[in-house]
Amino acid sequence: MQIGFNLPNSGPMAEPETMARVARLGEELGFHYLTLTDHIALPDTSVPGYPYSESGAFYSPDPGRRFEMLTAAAWVAAKTERIRLVLAVLVVPHRPAVLAAKMLGTLDVLSGGRLTVGIGAGWLRAEFDAVVTTPFAERGAVTDEYVDAFRRLWTEDKPHIAGRYVRYDGLVMEPRPVQRPHPPIWVGGESGPSMRRAARVGDAWYPIGSNNAHLLDTLPRLEAGIAKLRRLTEAAGRDPERIGVAYRVKRHGHEAPPASDGHRRLFTNGVANVIADIKALRALGVTAIDFDFEGRDAEKSMADMRRFRAEVMDRI
Repeated sequence: MQIGFNLPNSGPMAEPETMARVARLGEELGFHYLTLTDHIALPDTSVPGYPYSESGAFYSPDPGRRFEMLTAAAWVAAKTERIRLVLAVLVVPHRPAVLAAKMLGTLDVLSGGRLTVGIGAGWLRAEFDAVVTTPFAERGAVTDEYVDAFRRLWTEDKPHIAGRYVRYDGLVMEPRPVQRPHPPIWVGGESGPSMRRAARVGDAWYPIGSNNAHLLDTLPRLEAGIAKLRRLTEAAGRDPERIGVAYRVKRHGHEAPPASDGHRRLFTNGVANVIADIKALRALGVTAIDFDFEGRDAEKSMADMRRFRAEVMDRI
């Protein structure tokens, strides 16, 4: 199982030297990957609306202050040597398909084949209205067509694409990504359409457990979600064993009451439960888990990473 951490490209810790220090520390401590998130412009974040917390507020402070994901990922790649770079997740409709495919391919080459492309359709309408040229209501269809275009642009010599949202004919796009056939695609999202997308094109399904509309915050709920993914994968004509599951944890180790299904929430109530949950998820077939160490104080966050290495990673 791979263990990752979120590298804050937003909030008080989103400073060039801080990001470099945290990224290099993660590499030194033996984390397998780091993640970066994707927003371009946010509305007033004091107004609740974030779907992945009970309060509707972002977990990280000052979320509207952030670096653009792909630019930041390229910069972090230059500051590190081994650690993988996971996009968590690329809001696919944010960038035109051909441009995004070129940027992602470039990032994979420049990083020496360390890119994992986490993808999602997005959820924030106000941001879409400011950034995206395709309709918000069509974001799922746009995402599907763009991702199919990525795969063709990365693997075919002179692809001919005549879709509703993407048109491309006979042009050359080199260099191709280092990874063959292309960088791994982790499909984010917990809804039915997101899971069907993961079953159809994903190298892994990449949910967050705390989505209030589709909770996967307890072991039985996650187990049921993985079983559903396996059924959808078979229905899509693919081998379920070839699709991984990467699980994103926004908070861990904190005290929390039972979830609404009566079971303990995953990764709550102490270090011993965090260790037990990692082992339980590994038994379910989860292939990667990433944790969040964000905050206002970089020194505290880095101390938390060192403690996690000693208290958790060294004991699993």
